[in-house]
Amino acid sequence: MMDIALITAGQMYRYYLRQVVVGDGRRPARTPLAQAQEEAGVPAGRWMGRGLAVLGLAAGDVVTEAQLRNLFGEGRHPHADRIEADQLAAGKKPAAARRAGALGRRVKVTGFDLVFRPQPTLTLLWALGDEETRRAIEAAHERAIAAVLSWIEDEAAIIRVGAQGVYKVRPVHGLVAARFRHYEARSGMPLLHDHLLLSVKAQRPDGKWGSVHSQVLYEHAVAASALYNEVVMAEACEALGLASEPRIVTVGRRPVMDVAGVPHELIRWTSRRSDQIAACLEDLEHEYVTAVDDDGEPRFLPVVSERARVKLNRIAAKMTRPPKQKARPLAKLREEWKESAIRTSEVAADVINSLLEYARAAAAAIRARVAAVVDVALAAVDVVATVFVMNGGGRFHRRHLLAEARRHLALVLRGRRRDPGLDETIVDTAIATHCLDISEPKTLRGHMPAYRLYTARWALAEAPPTRRRPDAEPDPDHQLPAGPSAPDAPRLPLDPGEWDIPRVPLLYDRAVIASTVLRARLHAARRTGRALYDDVVEHQQAAMPEQLLIPFPDTDSKSSRPEPGTEPRATLDMTALRALKKSRTDGEALDLTAERLRHLQEAFTAAADRARATMDRYADREDSDGARPVREDDQQAHRPQQPRPHRGREASH
Repeated sequence: MMDIALITAGQMYRYYLRQVVVGDGRRPARTPLAQAQEEAGVPAGRWMGRGLAVLGLAAGDVVTEAQLRNLFGEGRHPHADRIEADQLAAGKKPAAARRAGALGRRVKVTGFDLVFRPQPTLTLLWALGDEETRRAIEAAHERAIAAVLSWIEDEAAIIRVGAQGVYKVRPVHGLVAARFRHYEARSGMPLLHDHLLLSVKAQRPDGKWGSVHSQVLYEHAVAASALYNEVVMAEACEALGLASEPRIVTVGRRPVMDVAGVPHELIRWTSRRSDQIAACLEDLEHEYVTAVDDDGEPRFLPVVSERARVKLNRIAAKMTRPPKQKARPLAKLREEWKESAIRTSEVAADVINSLLEYARAAAAAIRARVAAVVDVALAAVDVVATVFVMNGGGRFHRRHLLAEARRHLALVLRGRRRDPGLDETIVDTAIATHCLDISEPKTLRGHMPAYRLYTARWALAEAPPTRRRPDAEPDPDHQLPAGPSAPDAPRLPLDPGEWDIPRVPLLYDRAVIASTVLRARLHAARRTGRALYDDVVEHQQAAMPEQLLIPFPDTDSKSSRPEPGTEPRATLDMTALRALKKSRTDGEALDLTAERLRHLQEAFTAAADRARATMDRYADREDSDGARPVREDDQQAHRPQQPRPHRGREASH
């Protein structure tokens, strides 16, 4: 995966030049960079990017400390010292000589730190395998980084031009980046990862130097991470004869693609930090749902939403973050890792010593069973349905579809290389067939194809509620509806080990149901020759599974509401889901095992019961208080996935 962070001028001196460039260790004071890297046992940094030629650099050149200080510490030319000395020797004034070494205006943000790390099973093969395996995985890792950098240069990097940056242009000569290799995590466990320091400085078409827009790069970070995950797995699997398979880390969340045949106990062996974070996260969630203000009222809704969970997880990661260790040579690390894995991982020594052979045997079974065929039409349905459900309000941009298309290809191809541009083809098909352009651009940026706003062709039962303005006055008459997690419900047990934190159902279960049902209907439409969108109600139910939980009134009946006790119990039709297991392309790649199908059905039935109870409460409230209309705020208040601070207070998590 790929993480992204900003690099500021002062931070380059305080952190990167002291630690990152020497393998996340601590660089001794007054030690030259080359000597510190040699003592730490890490390779020297290397230059990358298509913009190197303009600055007099070449791909693969060693990164020097002076070049880093000039480009990332001050935003100047990497050879600014030499340029300034030449100008002074030619009789130029000091101010003019300094301007000659500048790259446009001086900026505070000088670059981006893109951290790339392969999947855990690839890291295990790299750490515990032989030298040939290690070199093959490192080569796949480097090719994946190069592919992501090339995509960023072509699609994601823009320079703002004009008053308030109203115009956007592409860097004419590409970008410049410095790559540094690291071998281990803070816990001492194997973690192959590279820091790619990407300079914000790039040349505009008019020859002047500008800065890459950081917000745009952050917006495309998920799509870039999905591309890296897809490419590094495909390159490593093709080079070593492996295959990938979905691994469920957390039930209800999106599975990750890992190398088949690598024991999961070895992944647990490397996840010491994960156990610490999970324990800390449980405490933070309890504090979150039981927090009260000075009046004894709950500060937040007593439920942990998916967004709050992500923020709490980040806090837990920071709270449990250990100090950095002294960097050590890779050969010594590999010996220690193998000894530790044999001693503490509960995996047999012969399995660890023959890890590549076990993975190749599993790959042979998968490749004989799963065909490397991508149905673009089915992929487009899967991508749109998943993005539609996972994005709040059902609105999304092209980059969301692109990231999901890359995840879909990684899931279907199981470690095989794909044809170039296949992800773009899936996105174009999805937009043309299943999406509606609902953009109302008011700026030039809104007219750019990357910022067109889409929704699915199926209609929502009700318009998504609009967000309240942060500065809006709280409504004194507004009360949260009663529910299973309302203040009048039984409070949470306070004894450790008995906490029952109420959590919002994860969106991915709903997305799986949506995409699977729609694919089954596309199969049926192909067989019968009917149009896919001839019934809006059916497809709105398929796209938004929570709408399946609401019984639609019978249009032929005089009463719009069935008699009490006569409405049928909402259940999920599992026939379509089981039918897809017979497919040799998408169906098997989805790993729709009997256990997975049972989990989806249980999640659906539980959500049905909650929705029915909520609908009954609102119906009873309308019968008892008919004069009070249901406001839009009320419609949003009962949605647990979008909690707002209790009694108008601002949330701090």
